[in-house]
Amino acid sequence: MDEKISINDRSLFDVRNDHVVEPFLRRVESTPPGSCPLSLQLAFLESCQAQTCGKCTPCSEGIPKLASLLRKVVAFEANPPMIEEIQALAELLWNTGDCAVGYQAGKMILDGLDAFSEEYESHIQNGCCSQGVKQTVPCVTLCPAHVNVPAYIALAHEERFDAAIKVIRNANPFPTACALVCEHPCEAHCRRTIIDAPLNIRGIKKFIVDNAAASTVDHPQRAQSTGKRIAVVGGGPSGLTCAYFSALMGHDVVVYEGRKQLGGMMRYGIPSYRLPREQLDEDIRAILNVGGITVNYESPVNKDTMKTIAEEFDAVYIAIGAQVGKDLSIEGSDAEGVMSAVELLSAIGDEIYPDFTGKKVVVIGGGNVAMDCARTSLRAGAKEVTVAYRRRLEDMTALPEEVEAALAEGVEMMCLQSPVRIEANESNHVRALICQPQYIGAVKHGRPAPVAAAKPEISLEADVILVAIGQDIVSEPFEEFGMEVNRSCFVANEYLEATGQNNVFVGGDCHTGPKTVIMAIAAGKAAARNIDLFLGFSHKVDPEVAIPPARLNNRTAYGRVNITERPARIRKHDFYGVEERLGKQEALQECSRCLRCDVFGIGALTGRGFETW
Repeated sequence: MDEKISINDRSLFDVRNDHVVEPFLRRVESTPPGSCPLSLQLAFLESCQAQTCGKCTPCSEGIPKLASLLRKVVAFEANPPMIEEIQALAELLWNTGDCAVGYQAGKMILDGLDAFSEEYESHIQNGCCSQGVKQTVPCVTLCPAHVNVPAYIALAHEERFDAAIKVIRNANPFPTACALVCEHPCEAHCRRTIIDAPLNIRGIKKFIVDNAAASTVDHPQRAQSTGKRIAVVGGGPSGLTCAYFSALMGHDVVVYEGRKQLGGMMRYGIPSYRLPREQLDEDIRAILNVGGITVNYESPVNKDTMKTIAEEFDAVYIAIGAQVGKDLSIEGSDAEGVMSAVELLSAIGDEIYPDFTGKKVVVIGGGNVAMDCARTSLRAGAKEVTVAYRRRLEDMTALPEEVEAALAEGVEMMCLQSPVRIEANESNHVRALICQPQYIGAVKHGRPAPVAAAKPEISLEADVILVAIGQDIVSEPFEEFGMEVNRSCFVANEYLEATGQNNVFVGGDCHTGPKTVIMAIAAGKAAARNIDLFLGFSHKVDPEVAIPPARLNNRTAYGRVNITERPARIRKHDFYGVEERLGKQEALQECSRCLRCDVFGIGALTGRGFETW
């Protein structure tokens, strides 16, 4: 070799491309909801065309041809034979492409022909996109309750905290709880990502409720009494949301709660270090302050009481949640010291704390509940806490920040370990969890599936084993009443009307299976609206707040402000709230990053950019 080699040439070239790729990826990440899927497929194809090396004919010639045909479909200029041509070209590319750039492009088009068949048909037959294809404000659309996020951020920016809470409560009566535990789907496609990073929307909401207690903020004037009576079975987030809006609409509401206190899984499933009880109670007091809501505590509903309720009330909303843990079907699961995660967290909801002093605790599972149990065990004095999970760390369904917090507090993650049996001593007390090592395999149903590895079993020594593998619904009393159930979930139509029942509605976890707090709230809001229509009314709920005019966009790139937590070495020994307050400077800077999509860009296409009722 007679040429000198520069170690910089290739790296400089790659950096040059990175200047294009990085903002391109951010733009893809912030793709707004409501976009035409065929336009997105076309954009994907065009990016594939830019990536092809030109070596193989299927890729170098097939992708441009596919893009040309799809461009006509997007422009409403295609005819039915073109779809057959697209199908044939895509199959050829998928079967003969030399590398992933080509054959995955073909696979994407084939999948799209199947997934978006109605959209293709509308483009060709009707000359327009199908109904519902229209860009919307991402944060509002992706919030299950459709809270007017830009409005309350604008109010927070002006430090009008009471008004911000009123705007939030127009769609979600749990501003405080959601400021602490919401999984913030509203941030997923934040348009600010194009510039730097998504807004910390939950952090801004926490800034609001930290400066104004929800129970001190006035609620809208209750409508004139309708004389109608609504029964709500279950006092969790979904049931109380339905009760709140129904009461505002002028209906009289009676809540039947089986436990000593309201809150459902917010109280009996989320530890107080994540959701301090006094802050949860602020939201609950605010809801009850509306008036027209009566609560019957420790009143579980059985077949007979359900029959009486359905006869005596004009409408019934069943929102009992999923409050029992799933059983672990392995040998030894009946040993002493094995308990469900729900059982542990439920007792803590009534201030009954376990004493795990000096014990070794193993938690089975990889969701948020598993992290809650692991972190709770540390606070209960456990000597060691280990999480056994059959997939990889990155496959855990728990929020990444929950996993990180558990690791920081000293929880050991034993991933790719599938429990096979529990060993007990002579007194039938748990001694160890035996696991079979796994390796990660092919993707099934959207997730890589674990496969048993040819490795010896491992033994995790344990004094306590907590099972956090899911939750079930106690549906038997309602089945006996006559309600239809599918895999213990109540069957209802898209309007939450229970199948085969005249005046019964269902929603939340008992309808969908275990989901999130904000999804349960969204169901309660929808139920209140649909019950109101069922009863012959069409009430509107108005927060009566003037929304500040939009400021000019702040186009300077900033780092995202995140909520800090108390030091792990301190917080792991108590049940006090782990999150610290955002400072005023931090919060107002974060508010200033909002691009007011309800006014600029997307909002211009959709009027106000949000609909709550």
